[in-house]
Amino acid sequence: MEYTRQEVEKYIEEEGIDFVWLSFCDIYGNTKLKMIFSSELARAFDGGISIDAWTIAGFDSSDTRSDLVLRPDPSTMAVLPWEQDGDRGVQLYCYISWPDGRPFEADSRYILQRAVDEAERKGYFFSFGAEQEFYLFEKDEKGERTKTPVDQGGYLDPPPEDRSSGIRRKICHALEQMGVHPENAHHEAGPGQNEISYHYDSALKAADNVITFRSVVKNIADMNNAYADFSPKPLENNPGNGMHINFSVMDQYGHERLMNAMAGIMHRISDMTVFLNPEEDSYKRLGKNKAPGYITWAYENRSQMIRVPAGEGENRRAELRSPDCCANPYIAFALLICAGIDGIENDREPKEEAELNIYKAEREELKDYPELPSRLNEARYNAASSDFIKECLPMQVIAAYVK
Repeated sequence: MEYTRQEVEKYIEEEGIDFVWLSFCDIYGNTKLKMIFSSELARAFDGGISIDAWTIAGFDSSDTRSDLVLRPDPSTMAVLPWEQDGDRGVQLYCYISWPDGRPFEADSRYILQRAVDEAERKGYFFSFGAEQEFYLFEKDEKGERTKTPVDQGGYLDPPPEDRSSGIRRKICHALEQMGVHPENAHHEAGPGQNEISYHYDSALKAADNVITFRSVVKNIADMNNAYADFSPKPLENNPGNGMHINFSVMDQYGHERLMNAMAGIMHRISDMTVFLNPEEDSYKRLGKNKAPGYITWAYENRSQMIRVPAGEGENRRAELRSPDCCANPYIAFALLICAGIDGIENDREPKEEAELNIYKAEREELKDYPELPSRLNEARYNAASSDFIKECLPMQVIAAYVK
């Protein structure tokens, strides 16, 4: 449900809400929060709430201007599913601007909104969903994080091997209360590793949902004496955590343009990889334990970088399997939209389907398939030298990722 300012203000007054959490992301997709009293919400809507840019990763591009302004988006209101010391709160995602009202160039939510607006201006409508994997680790007697998984379960194992199921259920209930609607949940292949899938949505809503999901998982895990780890490779000899991104696109005439968009993404994937896999450990995951290492696609085949699951009409989509959960979803979705449009407007078609199991293929069988970047420095170089990336992202964002 999307709310208006009037509906938000009415709800807060009638329900006796104490605090409002203004939420945004730094340039790398890490959640930041500023709490205000509900009595200050009108001021936030009218003129915004000031923050110090110098102390936020990627925002410190100016030596002289440090003030930025949070401007809450009323359509994103969600009631926090937990109370803090008896106080109730709601969350609002924010756009970030300069004090004079100009959009802040490195606001990743604005970057995605701009990409959505440009796509719709050209008559293209994208939808996204994300499947994020995470590990649950125990805490020690002092409440400190450990690398001991909460269980030794494997893929789709039931209890008692799966000791994560109780936490997963609580996560699903909390997500539902915040307007993120789970579809299914299961134990993944690694010990203590989990996945929860939730509803597909428009680009901006889907990116907000990614951030909400991470926050809910971490909070519910913490309340249950566990630690949720979304990093690409938490345990060296076990599967990494991916963020599989499902996407679809229709044109203004109601025609599906999935194959063209998919071809555009494959054409630009090497340039985009540093934004989809931004950490050193991201490259310990790629090419191992069912994470893709080659730029390939196929129907239904999970060993490919892109697979097209079974489905027709509005259920037809493609799944990009290379990104991990360190990606900023706003930047990731913006780049996929730009690459998808490139594929559509240049009438690109994907190369022949790779009808083999990449993980079991011999090296000789794979020699004709291009590889994804295998090191962070390689991915940085590709982005820094890409005219496509320079067209899609402001230099401040590019510099933060390729420095």
